Amino acid sequence: MKLKNEVMLITYADSLGKNLKELDEITRTHLDGVIGGIHLLPFYPSSGDRGFAPMDYTKVDEAFGSWEDVQRLSERYDFMMDFMVNHISRQSPYFQDFLEKKDESAFKDFFIRYSEFWPGGEPTSEQVDLIYKRKPRAPYVEVTFADGTTEKVWCTFDEEQIDLDVTKDATRSFIKQQLEFLVGKGASIIRLDAFAYANKKIGTNCFFVEPDIWEMLEYCEEVVADKGATVLPEIHEHHSIQERIAKEGYYVYDFALPMLVLHGLYSGRSERLINWMERCPRNQFTTLDTHDGIGVVDVKDLLTDDEIEMTREALYSKGANVKKIYSSEAYNNLDIYQINCTYYSALGNDDASYLLARAIQLFAPGIPQVYYVGLLAGKNDIELLEATKEGRNINRHYYSKEEVASEVELPVVRELFDLLKFRNRSRAFDGYMEVEQPSENEIMIKWKNDQIITELHANLHSKEFSIVEMDNGVELYHYKSMKNSLI
Repeated sequence: MKLKNEVMLITYADSLGKNLKELDEITRTHLDGVIGGIHLLPFYPSSGDRGFAPMDYTKVDEAFGSWEDVQRLSERYDFMMDFMVNHISRQSPYFQDFLEKKDESAFKDFFIRYSEFWPGGEPTSEQVDLIYKRKPRAPYVEVTFADGTTEKVWCTFDEEQIDLDVTKDATRSFIKQQLEFLVGKGASIIRLDAFAYANKKIGTNCFFVEPDIWEMLEYCEEVVADKGATVLPEIHEHHSIQERIAKEGYYVYDFALPMLVLHGLYSGRSERLINWMERCPRNQFTTLDTHDGIGVVDVKDLLTDDEIEMTREALYSKGANVKKIYSSEAYNNLDIYQINCTYYSALGNDDASYLLARAIQLFAPGIPQVYYVGLLAGKNDIELLEATKEGRNINRHYYSKEEVASEVELPVVRELFDLLKFRNRSRAFDGYMEVEQPSENEIMIKWKNDQIITELHANLHSKEFSIVEMDNGVELYHYKSMKNSLI
């Protein structure tokens, strides 16, 4: 399907205002022309992980509003909803029925029982070591059935997120029904969360298992394509996986860009960014920030190991109020592949550096996504972090309507909104891109569509940049950046 080539906001239902009605009001009051799409993070009843342990896809959490509130937003924007292919809530009616009825449950095939999956009922230590894990533990949880017996069932992430057996007909039917329902409720894009974990097979690392994973992706795409929508698999791993998926015609994420931009701004050098922009997929969504941390694993081999380590260490030394402990077990985060920090604070809460980072993102190939905290140049929320001891909450501030009205008047946010409106309006970005390196500190990105040309000239050392848009030689837009960067 054809999506708007305009900025997409990523937000929770209760993060810009306390519910969906207030989110709708805020978008109408403050974000007209600023965004063309919304990725509404999981708004279903959930038992954990800020919505990512869904209990029922057919309902909207009553604290957020109703389907009417969701559809009011989806009618105005390209609209993305989440579907967790890999797992469902432990508190879902499906898993609760399984606990109650065990082998007599209509949903017993939904779940992966160790007793059935592994020969002898248990994996060897070598098989456990082979499994690709985000958490330093074997991927299971032991559950107790109503009859008093216990079993291990596959559980990749939090204990509230029980893995689904996507190989079974019953599970496939469930997936089809849920996808069709969400598209019917206004989703133009379904984000397939934790997609690469969906297929498990003995003798593999149970991550992006081929060819099974390709069949799963095709299945999901065919279901929604019949309804006029498309899918976006969410995968944090080596960039080559994204490139392979994109070559098959699917949309992908550019999760390498956040670290590449940080490396460029910390080091003042542009060659790594340029190398990636020359080769990266064009049918992608770009990010600098999301509801999770800043991904590190995605940039391997685009930066050397030494450059990755330099960027990580620079983030902690140059970033504002960010500490290594926030990405550790002490703050309930054992995912060693991400760093918990807002993007604005990663750049030292420095306006000039932050605006340049966003300008680079807007000129990168793909549809830009901007996380709600980043949209308002949000700083690390240390108060929320310490109150919850949840590392990722450093980047999950709750904005009231009044706070939003105040933040949008900040000079850095006003300038960012100007850049976003330009990106949405300019037809140059529907054309073709060229990228050049005038010097080791500079990057020049040009987009051309017929007679309309726009160019970004940036110096990653001084953090100064300019943008010009021309139509057949007539200037349409000119932006010159703020100066005096602190980074």
